[in-house]
Amino acid sequence: MSATIVAIANQKGGVGKTTTVVNVATAMAAVGKKTLLIDLDPQGNASSGFGFSSVSSAPGTYQVILGEMALESIVQNTEIPNLSLLTASPDLSAIELEMVLLERREYFLQKALESVVTRYDFIFIDCPPALGLLTLNALTAAHKILIPLQCEYYALEGLSQLLRTITRIKQKLNPELAIWGIVLTMFDARSALSEHVAKDVRQFLGESVLDAVIPRNVRIAESPSHGKPALLYDVDCQGSRAYIKLVAELLRKME
Repeated sequence: MSATIVAIANQKGGVGKTTTVVNVATAMAAVGKKTLLIDLDPQGNASSGFGFSSVSSAPGTYQVILGEMALESIVQNTEIPNLSLLTASPDLSAIELEMVLLERREYFLQKALESVVTRYDFIFIDCPPALGLLTLNALTAAHKILIPLQCEYYALEGLSQLLRTITRIKQKLNPELAIWGIVLTMFDARSALSEHVAKDVRQFLGESVLDAVIPRNVRIAESPSHGKPALLYDVDCQGSRAYIKLVAELLRKME
């Protein structure tokens, strides 16, 4: 049995991408799925979201992608049973310059994952907010992509660029890549704009848009500063309940 590899991507920053990957991975582990989270974002927010320093000099994603260290030798256990983490290393911000002249540079992450795919049910990759070589590596390695989309005016504009990139990657690098779902984030039930954007997105993208919607929520916003996923920080808050619903829906889609 091989892991389902999922890239969480949107080249637009501030859409709740890291919050989504941290809480989806936590919820998957909580229902007994052996889960690995790979922090591929040089900012290291997914790492600090589990209490690991984002400026640590410990080896991480950088060493794994360049083949300097085996993934299984440096993966970290989190306080959540069934959930492991490959932290981001600060050197990651320079890696694209180092990779640009190398052959088959889009396949480095895929190759690094070969040794661990049978150990996990899910491998989640937190992509940087850009469509550079790191995101390209994630999308080439992944079976599915989960796209967080903020309920705001420019949401659809950036999304069309990402969808074109996915089409090109399917044609040239990874024919298996499929959209697992688009998840609406930062939804404000009191705002007419949120309602309007949600309606537009559903009209435009149909069944790709998931039913579960992630609300704007103070407890979600607070949780990273405590080095905990929202599901651990306050499992009963509105945001945590929304992520639990989201994971239940994603698992139903796989049946």
